Order: sequence, then structure tokens, then C-alpha cells
Amino acid sequence: MTGRKGFTLIELMVVILIVGILAAATIPLMRGRIESAKWAEANATAGTIKSAVRVYFVEHGTAPTGSLGNETTRTALGFKDEDLTGTYFVPGDYNIDSVDENGNAQITVTASQENAPPAGESKTLKVDGTWK
Repeated sequence: MTGRKGFTLIELMVVILIVGILAAATIPLMRGRIESAKWAEANATAGTIKSAVRVYFVEHGTAPTGSLGNETTRTALGFKDEDLTGTYFVPGDYNIDSVDENGNAQITVTASQENAPPAGESKTLKVDGTWK
């Protein structure tokens, strides 16, 4: 009798089963992180818009509101179209809802692109800086 070395079919099937279970548990976790990363782009751009609104408010005593898809609003704040165009969001996705008496803006971002988070889903950068 020769000493054969190797794995049995049962051992290989057990390893494949374990890998399958780990993949099934990991994919939903990773998908949530992907969505979170996409919204991070929107949060960063909304923060930039909020800073521009604050500067405009300090210089003019008032600030524009409305969609950043509007060229007049973008130009007033010193943005070009490509400044607000990212991988997942475009200028028209950002809306300045309101500006308080200190120049702090509330900005709502609504996903519209095919590769963005679910179309129509919105998050808001509130006056106090929270992102929900």
C-alpha cells in the first residue's frame, strides 16, 4: 500500500461550504459600505457649497438659495459646472434649502444618477453640520 497524500472530496466540499457562508455574510456588509462611500462624495461637496454660501453671506449680507443646477446660483457662489460634478452626483442634485441669520446653509442632496445611491433618495447637510 502506498501512502497517498491529498484531500478527500468531503474535505474539499466542507472548505467550499465555509467559503460560501463567509461570502454570503460579507457581501451585504460591503454593499452598505459602498453606499456610504457614495454619500461621502455628496457630503464633501455639500460642505464645500456650505462654505461658499457662508463666504457669500459675509460679503453680501444675503445668500442665494435653490438648485445648484441653476447657472446663476452656481456663478454667484463662484462654482463652475465641473466643480460640482463628481462620480455619483451632479450640480442639479444639490439644493440650498435655506440660509440662517449667520449665513449657515441647509443643503439637500438628492441622488439622480444611474450609478449613485438609489435614485430619489435624499440626505441633508443641516445648519448645525449634521448629515442625515
